[in-house]
Amino acid sequence: MKLIELRKKSIHNLYNDLLNLLQEKFNLRIQLSQRKLKHVHLLRRVRRNISRIKTILTEKRKY
Repeated sequence: MKLIELRKKSIHNLYNDLLNLLQEKFNLRIQLSQRKLKHVHLLRRVRRNISRIKTILTEKRKY
């Protein structure tokens, strides 16, 4: 996800995206613990996207 795309979204959509990413992170962590995760880089990508969304939500709450 790009930062510009995230800034255009509403708060409601951002929360939905955040919930989906948190669920995906959970699933990836389960796969990692079971040694079934072949693409470990996906976990890092999801974590960074979660951080981006949280940052944008904080910015939107201030204004």
